[in-house]
Amino acid sequence: MAKLLVINAEEGTEVPFLRGMLTRSLQDIGLEFDEAYDLASDVKDSLSERTTVETGELRQCVSTRLREVHTEYLANRYASQIDATHQIMIRSPEGQLAPFSGEAHSKSLELCGIGNEDARNLSRILSRHLVARNRREINTSYLGRLTYRMLLREVGKKAAQRYLVWNEFSKSGIPLLLLIGGAPGSGKSTIATALAGQLDIFRAQSTDMLREVMRMMTPERLLPVLHRSSFDAWQALPNADGQGDQEDKVVAGFRSQTELLMVSCEAVVQRAVRERVSMVLEGVHIDPAAVRRLMGGDDIVVVPVMLGILKQGMLRKRIRGRGGKAPQRRSERYLKNFDAIWHLQSYLLSEADKEQISIVANEDRDSTVAEILGIIADTLSAKLNPTLKQVFPAAG
Repeated sequence: MAKLLVINAEEGTEVPFLRGMLTRSLQDIGLEFDEAYDLASDVKDSLSERTTVETGELRQCVSTRLREVHTEYLANRYASQIDATHQIMIRSPEGQLAPFSGEAHSKSLELCGIGNEDARNLSRILSRHLVARNRREINTSYLGRLTYRMLLREVGKKAAQRYLVWNEFSKSGIPLLLLIGGAPGSGKSTIATALAGQLDIFRAQSTDMLREVMRMMTPERLLPVLHRSSFDAWQALPNADGQGDQEDKVVAGFRSQTELLMVSCEAVVQRAVRERVSMVLEGVHIDPAAVRRLMGGDDIVVVPVMLGILKQGMLRKRIRGRGGKAPQRRSERYLKNFDAIWHLQSYLLSEADKEQISIVANEDRDSTVAEILGIIADTLSAKLNPTLKQVFPAAG
């Protein structure tokens, strides 16, 4: 049998195929010796008619065999092991070099509304594509075009276009204002924190914090509504014990409190616009009326979202969980006023529906984050319609 040579065209080397070395590599990813040796032998036998094989083709052959005989997980571990020894450098438009980061790349894919695990898998596919072709250095434009085509092939046109839109928007310098509303217990702060991290937004504010500052500055005797919770603010209104539907009372108290907070909300948003920085503003007081007041002009992109927990049992569970994570929030008091909170959520969702504000059922954090990222991308798509050549021009 003729000796099989493994060729690395980029490094200009030719080395013999060594079954023992491949066996050790396969043991490193978790295979027992016998399993690793058998697979290495299968790979060698599949290439028995060849005298040479490129390194990229050999790696692809091993990965394919791992998927066929073992699992996708082991194939990915093998690919990750190879990627670690094949560092790909990315050159920025300014000429700076930085190593390709699968984590950063998958994060850019998540902005298209793709789930975390799917984004990681796609980044691995792209990385293996570059490794198989022995690419050691590429520029950001090449990476962008490759990513766009991968999304087009693996996910679809909508995700690929969202990728272009996000990259075009990031260059524009226009700030993004993300408004996240929802009833107590709907997960606003958790989702807002996750989105701020995903979007690299360093300015986040809650209406609860603004209310707390205003409470410190204003005695309760002057503005008693301000010193109540959103769901029982009605008790501080004049004639609170008068006749009227309980749901109407809850809404009246909430709207009265929200109106007081709008001055502070408008102030922090206007500062963000002046400083041209993106911002996340979340809180129960981000109702449709507040959204209308906070909508900006061409100097800012505003994306309002209303979170909802559509099952009473799940909302109770979320509220009960708040007591364990943050005892100071006194979940018992929230549960005691659950009917008022449920009424408040019904009002918020109904008004959001009338105003055509996106409503997201927050049942799972990752899927909720992905859905909101998709909503943001679709909002940006209504303002931007870039082409591949515009965003990632080929080298001249």
